[in-house]
Amino acid sequence: MKMTMHIDEGLLDRVIQTYGFASKTEAVDAALREMERKARFRAVVAEGMGFSPEELEAAVDPDYDVMRWRVAEPASKYGKKDGRKRRR
Repeated sequence: MKMTMHIDEGLLDRVIQTYGFASKTEAVDAALREMERKARFRAVVAEGMGFSPEELEAAVDPDYDVMRWRVAEPASKYGKKDGRKRRR
């Protein structure tokens, strides 16, 4: 469908550059699809995916330990180890 719209050209150019869209149409289409996706996600979350709070609670093993399954993050390789800031 062809339309005439007033769009901030600078914003549109930045979005095209940032995301690598091939055209203005592709950028606007992607933006509309993303807005729709977010709205549908919010609706699913608000509905609780059709489960009651009790059903959601029962869906997780009470003995499940999330901390046990986390992988330790490696130490950062920047900054000084003694906590002092570097001089520039």
